[in-house]
Amino acid sequence: MPRLKHVIERKAFFQSALLFAVITAGALTLNACATVPPPPTQELQAAESAIANAEQSRVADYASAELTVAREKLALARTATRNEQMAQAKYLAEEARVHAELAYAQAEEIKAKEVNDEMQQSTVTLQTEMNRATGAPQ
Repeated sequence: MPRLKHVIERKAFFQSALLFAVITAGALTLNACATVPPPPTQELQAAESAIANAEQSRVADYASAELTVAREKLALARTATRNEQMAQAKYLAEEARVHAELAYAQAEEIKAKEVNDEMQQSTVTLQTEMNRATGAPQ
């Protein structure tokens, strides 16, 4: 009878050891699958490019607030990348690009309005000069 008890205890020990080995292997497999996704390189480059494009167009003269936000978002995206928060980094990089593009569009709108105002003023001046030259009432 003691021999049977010993065999049962050994069988239980081996079953426990086998179960432990299977659980450990499963945990290691899951851990290997939980790797950090790659950095959002394309999104970061797109944001950098949009900011550079805005800076070259002198956007800061017209829409500096949006350009400042774009720069801040890009800095946050780089920090998130260093901290391996890739989803957050991608989101922030995309936001930075959008803010830079918005700054560029706002600046272009302001420039176009300035040109339009100048043309309207030139038209008024020309009409005034034409009326003066022809003696027409103003």
